[in-house]
Amino acid sequence: MKSIPNIWYKVLTVLIVCYVLAYGLLINLPSDVGNLDETIRNLFYHVPMWFGMMLILLAAWINSIMYLVRPSVKRNIYASELTNTGILMGLCGLFTGMFWAYNTWGKAWTNDPKLNGVAAGMAMYAGYWLLQKSVSDPERAARLSAVYNVFVFPLFIALIYVMPKLSQFSIHPGSGESVNFKAYNKTNNMELVFYPAVIGWTLLFVWISEIRSRFQLIKYKKNNEENTVKHIIS
Repeated sequence: MKSIPNIWYKVLTVLIVCYVLAYGLLINLPSDVGNLDETIRNLFYHVPMWFGMMLILLAAWINSIMYLVRPSVKRNIYASELTNTGILMGLCGLFTGMFWAYNTWGKAWTNDPKLNGVAAGMAMYAGYWLLQKSVSDPERAARLSAVYNVFVFPLFIALIYVMPKLSQFSIHPGSGESVNFKAYNKTNNMELVFYPAVIGWTLLFVWISEIRSRFQLIKYKKNNEENTVKHIIS
């Protein structure tokens, strides 16, 4: 992940997110959306955040592999901050999903394969964060985190995507034989918000990842300079 020198993608991010926030509330909904009613507008927030999360965690996974092949401070920081941002994005998707579930199913959480897979997956990524904090040696922590990340991402995808698809009793839309949202989107007008939302939320969290990575690189360089000065003085 390289720092983008111009501000065009950031301007584009702000414009798309503002468009999604505004048009997502103003767009006319299909007449037949079942018991979802107005809560179907959460489709522009909950689902795109999860798509963006998977893209960001994929980028973190790739950086972890590249770090193991050729270790460097930058690759470790990119992998770490992309993963941390992906976890944040996952939590946003999780809580918007719980809000949606409460208003459509009557409870924020049900014993559903999709939801249980999400809980297990987020717990595994919490383990990644704890692993980084629990190892005092930076190089050892970087290696262990990279190895952990390489294995946890495929498991996460299996838990939240593959296993629910194989299930026949999930009530979560798009899982097993449950209703897909395309059944409600007969006029395709929701796609005018949904796809920009995927791009907008993803770019927003990429922006956050870039800021966090730049901060960590500056912090690393500053610590190195201070250690060098102390070594010379001693």
